Amino acid sequence: MLKHFFKDLLVVELASVLAGPAVGMFFAELGARVIKIENKRTKGDVTRSWKLPKEDKTKTLSAYYHSVNWQKEALLLDLINPADQQQALQWITQADIVISNYKAGSAAKVGMSYEQLKEVNPALIYASVSAYGDNNPAPGFDAMIQAETGWIFMNGEKEGNPVKMPVALMDILAAHQLKEGILLALLKRQQTGLGSKISVSLFDTGVASLANQASNWLNEGVLPQRKGSQHPNIAPYGDIFYTKDQKAIILGTGTQKQFENLCDCLGLSSLKADPRFTINALRLSNRAALNTILAKAFLQLPYDLLLQRAQSLRVTIAPINNLQELFNRPEAQDLILTETSPDGTISKRVKTTVFKME
Repeated sequence: MLKHFFKDLLVVELASVLAGPAVGMFFAELGARVIKIENKRTKGDVTRSWKLPKEDKTKTLSAYYHSVNWQKEALLLDLINPADQQQALQWITQADIVISNYKAGSAAKVGMSYEQLKEVNPALIYASVSAYGDNNPAPGFDAMIQAETGWIFMNGEKEGNPVKMPVALMDILAAHQLKEGILLALLKRQQTGLGSKISVSLFDTGVASLANQASNWLNEGVLPQRKGSQHPNIAPYGDIFYTKDQKAIILGTGTQKQFENLCDCLGLSSLKADPRFTINALRLSNRAALNTILAKAFLQLPYDLLLQRAQSLRVTIAPINNLQELFNRPEAQDLILTETSPDGTISKRVKTTVFKME
């Protein structure tokens, strides 16, 4: 059902790189027709050339490009050229949604601003993503936004350097924000027949996604510091240990019962009554001492035996997998989308829509 949900929807994508195209692919996965208009002057979406060192340099498209451009009809147009602009407008006059990521003021120069396009399509939903907002033309990439909104400062080992997240998380989160806005606009149009302009910035998205880290500062004046993967409010949660056969695992001990089950799993039942560890607040204060004890216990157990015990006692641990290990799992294989290009090239990427609806 879901893959045909938007089968009558036409989306025109004027966006490049990641955030905007991720929104376009969301609609493509749900059955919409997505026309991706790329800048002919720059040889298309810049990510076409973002190839890994090992990638075939003769291929037109990079693995990065494939990640968010599944099932789209790509057109290379120069929107400064009147004929090309008219071709784009022919699609936009029929479109339900336009997705763009122009810098402030740039869309109008090529005739693609909301104000210009709503004149030819009053019911149009125009969705735009920018670095810093509609009125700020400054360019900004994900790494810059991660840095400015506190993410990089908080991320990394306690004694190490700040570290960027290994995916463009601000782009991905901004795409989700934009999708939510578009879905509301579709509901509004169904009720009123009116189009809308939806906009989101990477900066606002970065701030809005800080969640408990922001509230720790705003309410308690606690400035989040680098802790590796350790949770600032729960222990042991996010703490990493190694088994006897050197498999790295991470703990997700979120409740008192889960901590007690962990102690039983590791043969450390006496820890449950240790006055240093009886409640979460004490475990946070005595985290180093607790982790020293836990580390020794984990090193006594091979991973398979630990997993067997953990499943039996409902202990919340997880293996730290690389992507090869991840995609060996059948449930991860089910999330891969494959596509054959007109030239016969086969490409793969993961789904962006993984929710179920009945």
